[in-house]
This record gives sequence, C-alpha cells and structure tokens, in this order.
Amino acid sequence: MTESALEPTAADELVSACRTTVGDELRSVTYFTDEAVEQLYLRSDLDQTADLVGFAAQERSGFGAQEAYRNSQLGSYLATIRMFEHGYLTRVVADSHGVWVTTDPLSMERFEELAAAITPALDGIADRTE
Repeated sequence: MTESALEPTAADELVSACRTTVGDELRSVTYFTDEAVEQLYLRSDLDQTADLVGFAAQERSGFGAQEAYRNSQLGSYLATIRMFEHGYLTRVVADSHGVWVTTDPLSMERFEELAAAITPALDGIADRTE
C-alpha cells in the first residue's frame, strides 16, 4: 500500500499500546478498514510473507459481529482470539475499522489486557475521522 491508512501518530499509539501490553511476545500489528489494510509493526525475526489482503477479508467479519452480538446475554462484543500452531491472532474492531495483533502464546489475562489497551486507541481514531 503506497498511501498510509492512518496518521503516523495514530499508528504509533496502536503499536505502543500493543508493545506495552504484550512486550517481546508481540509478532505484528495490522490496521484495517473496509477499503484498506496496513501492517504497522512486524517483529524483525519474522518474514513479510503474510497475505494481509486475505487476512483483512476474513477479519472484516468483525464489523458485522458488533451488530450480530448486540443485546446478547454475553454483553458487548470485545475481541476475537484465534489460535494457530505458532501463535495467536487477536482482533479488535470499533465501528468501521479494526486492528489484528499476532502474538506468541499468552495467558488469557494478557489477551484481555491487549484488547483493553487497543480499544481506546481505536476509539480515538474514530473520533478524529468523524
């Protein structure tokens, strides 16, 4: 992608929130909307071979999850965690944009902390674009 989907300050806030919460277990941070996808961070020991467009197509389903789970007895939708052989993917969405973060294995509490750290940064982006 040649043009950034985010202001540099907003991108830095998202990466900082993830790095502070997850530390060295952080693998990558990717921001997405319906129209764009941008990898904000990739740990230096990883290859840039992920199909970001394909991942984004899958993770955009989270936009509908906000509405689908509204008024559920589980409460508000907060995040999705996906398990893989070599790590985890956590997706957090707010309105029409979101972030997916890949990590090495973490405890459930760390995933909850990660989602809680991403949410205000995403909300701040939404406030600046309205």
